[in-house]
Amino acid sequence: MLRFSFYLLLSVFIAGVLVVGAVLWSVLPGLPSANALRQVHLQTPLRVYTRDGRLIAEFGEKRRHPVTIDQVPQLMKEAFIAAEDDRFYQHPGVDWMSIARAAIELAKTREKKQGGSTITMQVARNYFLTPEKKYERKIKEIVLAVKIEQELSKDEILELYLNKIFLGHRAYGVGAAAQVYYGAALEDLTLGQIAMIAGLPKAPSTTNPVTNPETAAVRRAYVLSRMLKLGYIDAAAHDTALREPAAAVVHGLSTEVSAPYLAEMVRSVLLKDYPDDAYTAGYRVFTTVESDKQEAANKAVQTALIDYDRRHGYRGAEHHFNLAPDVEVHVWTDLLKGYFDIGPLRPVLVIAVNERDSQVYTANQEILTIPWEGIKWAREYISHNARGAAPKNAGDVLQLGDIIRIDWRPPVTDNEKATDLNSVVAVGFWRLAQIPDAEGALVSLNSHNGAIQALVGGSISRKINSIE
Repeated sequence: MLRFSFYLLLSVFIAGVLVVGAVLWSVLPGLPSANALRQVHLQTPLRVYTRDGRLIAEFGEKRRHPVTIDQVPQLMKEAFIAAEDDRFYQHPGVDWMSIARAAIELAKTREKKQGGSTITMQVARNYFLTPEKKYERKIKEIVLAVKIEQELSKDEILELYLNKIFLGHRAYGVGAAAQVYYGAALEDLTLGQIAMIAGLPKAPSTTNPVTNPETAAVRRAYVLSRMLKLGYIDAAAHDTALREPAAAVVHGLSTEVSAPYLAEMVRSVLLKDYPDDAYTAGYRVFTTVESDKQEAANKAVQTALIDYDRRHGYRGAEHHFNLAPDVEVHVWTDLLKGYFDIGPLRPVLVIAVNERDSQVYTANQEILTIPWEGIKWAREYISHNARGAAPKNAGDVLQLGDIIRIDWRPPVTDNEKATDLNSVVAVGFWRLAQIPDAEGALVSLNSHNGAIQALVGGSISRKINSIE
């Protein structure tokens, strides 16, 4: 009987070895080299810069900001490890204990559920395999994860993971997620924000702090509890992070210099020359534009267009609402939704009209006064060459409930001549304005080599290049 048991166990062992060998023989030839991850190309958008390295624009479907592992805060690493793979630094790429638990769950429920995947296995799947839940893919994932662990360091694997993972709202990688959700660099994130981002891989599209703050807060609490249990944070830090607001808003790209027409010219050239990968190869285009000259050109064109338009008369409010005098403040705020700053022109709601001034409400919930000095210019526009009579009081120009534009008239300087200098003019004041109908352009060229140093084309509000 003992001999029979021995031969039975030996037969099972040999059969197991043969099965594993057959699986490896069929799987290994089709797997890529793990070392190829060192040369992997992440889809990174096209970025356009000034000559001095300031960002003008970004073009691409995916938001990605690759970072090295040294640029990732320690708490960020620990948050992802706590949430996704707390034995990351101990296992050889595959956590057999987690796989065993997943297998037991499968036997109990007869349902295939996600489970047992380590960070290394996720790297293997995200870079080389498909996300479909099939046994063949899972076997390849396990074998490839072991290969990756043999050829790459743990830090290299973690860096690949943190740059590739999808985190919702077109953000791929932690660098992009920090900017998209919080408008911040990784090193400026709070613990609560770090935990929120670390909780996103499970369901990034539906449990992020923009789409579903309540569910995201629950996931953040789980990540923080895991970090506390593993000793990454103390109870005080845990409790403070839990009290942070859960909701977030999508932050657009933070460009440093406004040159949209130039950026579009660059995009068109790159798309023509590199049609297959213009938006994904991570091209960084440094133009000859100098940021200080571009900013000066923007200001010069905006000021000239606004002044030119003002000299031809006032065309009236952008919109008018029938506004009761005693309406609540939140109604004012709602009426301004959909109106945004255009250059120096701010949208405001007229909430009071007096004889010689007017009070207006801004989207920032400020109440400002437009003095008579800022209103008296507004003779009615009749035609390009004709204006109406000069207004006698503010009521000739403005009405309660008007949506108008204002800009700031800075104080006069010693170099300016003020024909009616008074205290208001001396300190600066808010002035009635309007979006110009006129268009203009400015190109500044280097006289030695013809390089473009600044380029402004079109109008303040319409994206039309008047230079081309």
